[in-house]
Amino acid sequence: MSQGKTAPYGSWKSPITSDLIVKESIGLGQVKMDGNDIYWIEMRPSEGGRQVIVRRATAGQNIDVSPREFNARTRVHEYGGGDYVAHDATVYFSNFADQQIYKQSAESAPRIISKDSIDSSVRYADAVMDERRDRIICIREDHRREGREAVNELVAIPNDGNIEARVLVSGRDFYSSPRISPDGSRLAWLAWNHPNMPWDGCELWIGKFDYGGAIVDQRLIAGGPRESIFQPEWSPDGGLHFVSDRTGWWNIYRASEHGSVENLCEREAEFGVPQWVFGLSTYAFESADKIVCTFAERGIWRLGLIDTRALALERIDVPYADIGYLCAAQGRAMFRAGSPSEPFAIVEMDLANRKTKVLQRANKIQIDPGYISEPQPIEFPTEHGLTAHGFFYRPKNSDFHGPANETPPLLVKSHGGPTSAAVASLQLGIQYWTSRGIAVLDVNYGGSTGYGRDYRERLNTAWGIVDVDDCVNGAKFLAACGEVDGNRLMIDGGSAGGYTTLCALTFRDDFKAGASHYGVSDLEALELDTHKFESRYSDTLIGPYPERRDLYTERSPINFTDRLSCPVIFFQGLEDKVVPPNQAEMMVEALRKKGLPVAYVAFEGEQHGFRRAENIKRSLDGELYFYSRVFGFELADEVEPVPIENL
Repeated sequence: MSQGKTAPYGSWKSPITSDLIVKESIGLGQVKMDGNDIYWIEMRPSEGGRQVIVRRATAGQNIDVSPREFNARTRVHEYGGGDYVAHDATVYFSNFADQQIYKQSAESAPRIISKDSIDSSVRYADAVMDERRDRIICIREDHRREGREAVNELVAIPNDGNIEARVLVSGRDFYSSPRISPDGSRLAWLAWNHPNMPWDGCELWIGKFDYGGAIVDQRLIAGGPRESIFQPEWSPDGGLHFVSDRTGWWNIYRASEHGSVENLCEREAEFGVPQWVFGLSTYAFESADKIVCTFAERGIWRLGLIDTRALALERIDVPYADIGYLCAAQGRAMFRAGSPSEPFAIVEMDLANRKTKVLQRANKIQIDPGYISEPQPIEFPTEHGLTAHGFFYRPKNSDFHGPANETPPLLVKSHGGPTSAAVASLQLGIQYWTSRGIAVLDVNYGGSTGYGRDYRERLNTAWGIVDVDDCVNGAKFLAACGEVDGNRLMIDGGSAGGYTTLCALTFRDDFKAGASHYGVSDLEALELDTHKFESRYSDTLIGPYPERRDLYTERSPINFTDRLSCPVIFFQGLEDKVVPPNQAEMMVEALRKKGLPVAYVAFEGEQHGFRRAENIKRSLDGELYFYSRVFGFELADEVEPVPIENL
């Protein structure tokens, strides 16, 4: 226990301030290799959330590729990803303002090469270079047909931009992951239809390029309505590989020329992730017979090498708990990784000696370990005799400890998605709470990934029930263990996690306060006013609409505000197309009329998730301020007050 001062939980003075978090932190992702060059994307809150392509120079410095007036970010599926591709020292990227594809070499400024539309009604993502035909192949999402659903297709765009995109594959609701064989003769891709999401079921196809560059002889390789395929890749010698969950776990497979498939490393581990965004990668070829891979066991990510001849997995000992965006070349691997005590970083590994080198950090903040609470994986009993998972963070601050007769308040976090996962890497947004004396439980409720398909499907038809049960039971478990104060339980979440939060606050009495960050309150309104990618997601999570409209009504917190009996704060982006602002505003009005303490913080220019430094700061400090007023603890530092009605 700390030998510092005694102070009430929540009142500890912490060096992990919101200013420190937002001013010194960047997002990292989309690592790519182009010969000896290494690229990645940085999302910079201090630049309004702009995404910048960065290149690691041979001399060792990191150089911005994207000029200041460009933002390398696509809006395909609204969540984006797959924002750029690098080839022969040239980058091709989607620009956020107009959603067009630009080409940029070291000698020239970016110039547009897509010719379909310049009003953001046509968007592009997940590009690959078709070197033989001097063009890029990518996903196109076309919104030009007013009043009708967007059309997704695989298209080819000439490198010189002189003619319009050519449609290569169409007719399905969604496409992703175009991959060209090493000899340039074949194309692999993923496709799926409503109501599936790609982790429910999708298909892996290949086709041949004819003399004119069209796709012919299309053939289904794997997948279906109940088999999820992830990340097709060609080995250097032309063998097609992919990840499938046909055994109940996402494992890596190899397809033969005769149509059979072989599991390269059968085990109860997840070598794949849900395709919420494009451009994800959990494995890469170091050579024709050696795959560098990352895989999750009980929610923790590991690194390994698969010998594709011996079908043997060798674990590589690394300190990281979350690894992604993996790519490789002869003798080396690149990835983004974070550990329980270190923030995300772009990491290069020498595969011969297993030494790693950090090329860029999400932040350069040096925080004394005395202020860092490391996650403890926990399992706890939940409904129907099942077990659920989470990461528990105890309060930790070397300068303070709580009163001897008290246990700390607990903030339960429900992640978004809901098909996503809490991870065990260092997150300053969690340390913000624990270093002030507030315990945190980051719940991997039923429906989360990292624990196999059966666990992922616990949420099917049960959204708003299973996730809430697991959040409630996790909090009760910690209270029963004497770890936290069962009378000071809080819950927060963003997006789908915001829905879980609002359900827990509306339909249960266990939590005494909560915060919804762009959360869903009206399932029917969401069903009638959301984007194409998720427009049928609720069929799986709840039931078909409108046939089961009764379930949408029963599970919408907005219809049961009479059951709400505790304070809630809402944070909302006013340009959110995934969860429109009226979802929050209806709840705020209902709470206002009921006389319950309520606060509403809306952000101009923000979409689904907050990207601007000042808004990330405001939401962190605002939530802390709200809880301090509700539970009556003094804050160690002044923060900007949030207007709270009915308090």
